[in-house]
Amino acid sequence: MLSYIEISKKNLLHNVDQFRRTIHPKTKIIGVIKANAYGHGQNEVAQILDSYVDYFQVDDLLELEQLRRVTNVPTLVLGYVAKDELEAAIRLGGILAVYDIERLKLLDKLGAKMRKKISIHVKIDAALGRQGLIHSEWPPFINALKKCRNIKLDALYSHFANIEDSSDFSHAQKQIDIFGKAVDQFRRSGFTDFVTHQSASSGVLVFEKDTAANQMIRPGLSLYGMWPSNELRTRFENNNFKLKPVMRWVSKIAQIKNLPAGYSIGYGLTYITPRAMTVAVVPQGYSDGYDRGFSNKADVLIGGRRCRVLGRVAMNMFVVDVSKLERVKVEDEVVLLGEQGKEQITAEELAIHLDTINYEITTRISPLLPRITV
Repeated sequence: MLSYIEISKKNLLHNVDQFRRTIHPKTKIIGVIKANAYGHGQNEVAQILDSYVDYFQVDDLLELEQLRRVTNVPTLVLGYVAKDELEAAIRLGGILAVYDIERLKLLDKLGAKMRKKISIHVKIDAALGRQGLIHSEWPPFINALKKCRNIKLDALYSHFANIEDSSDFSHAQKQIDIFGKAVDQFRRSGFTDFVTHQSASSGVLVFEKDTAANQMIRPGLSLYGMWPSNELRTRFENNNFKLKPVMRWVSKIAQIKNLPAGYSIGYGLTYITPRAMTVAVVPQGYSDGYDRGFSNKADVLIGGRRCRVLGRVAMNMFVVDVSKLERVKVEDEVVLLGEQGKEQITAEELAIHLDTINYEITTRISPLLPRITV
């Protein structure tokens, strides 16, 4: 196999265990596997986590349909599901997000048609400004919910806006307060048999460590060994909480060439060899998720050593400098992300080149690349 993604089962389960040891024993874990499990491979990850998490979370019907090929673990579908897809999602056991009265009434009618109570999780917009019910919408929504005979309110939930890359948690505390008021209002209105969830990876570390503030948590990126921020890594990594990267992106050398001085490499003539150089062609490119922004910036690993990308990354290939390698041949292993020998290319390192976040790097890797569990 020429290019593929390796998924470490051992490291994935290690990261789950870090959260299990951190949270209250009764708190449920929702394993977030949306966006192809942050690029790691949705069903490959789901098969590993099947008996280690209490719920999965996906974004839409397509992800739910794919997931049901490998597991029947209860699954939250927290993204938008089109009106004509609602029945299919429910028949597949999807637990849907609701954040407006129109969707609530649609599901109530659907429940009557299907002769079943439909479980929902209601999204509260606690100063995030995306999905969810803002404060003024709570009373009319509660009144509408009281009239629904085919709906079961399983949970209220919200999401933090500014917690991973800040040491100022005042906005996060504001969000907690708003969400708490929503929970109180629903309970005072007669809805008492529901649970709550608010925290993804960063929220768990900052606010829910060893507490039972909510009955569920939604770890996503940190399941895959990525820290939400350097601030949180500095604060918690040495506090008996260690994450291990799960992904290794592997390819092989497709060609080796000896180029003279003054020779251009790649589109746009962005690199001219300053001397005679030995270079290798790697058969990956931006169509595979290896971003064009890595041109002349990023390194890969060959033979346990760093080799710089030369020239522009193309759609299906790029070139690296292997002049310093004593032994190199066609089909030697190339690591674009992950460990090789004593060296490592991290998602954080690649993210710096693009001025982005670590999990955008992994999420954008082509789903067409095979995912192999090791």
